[in-house]
Amino acid sequence: MENNLTQKQVADILKISPSIISGYETGERTPSVEVLLSLSYLYKCNTDYLLGREIKIICPSIDAGGLTDGQVQAISNLIDSIRQND
Repeated sequence: MENNLTQKQVADILKISPSIISGYETGERTPSVEVLLSLSYLYKCNTDYLLGREIKIICPSIDAGGLTDGQVQAISNLIDSIRQND
């Protein structure tokens, strides 16, 4: 939903069935490594985020790749602090 794509659109891009995408979303299915990588390219995030292991900073101009979880959290805290001061 964040990327304004329907299950059918994602399925078409990945060349799989919409019911498979639905299964991924409900947790009834687990994507293969190949599909997981394709999803990470499509959504411009890393696989850890897709697997629920990392917080995604939603800002296309910030690349958090290579940072530790603590560093990402520190940046997130800084952004929150800046927002509170506005």
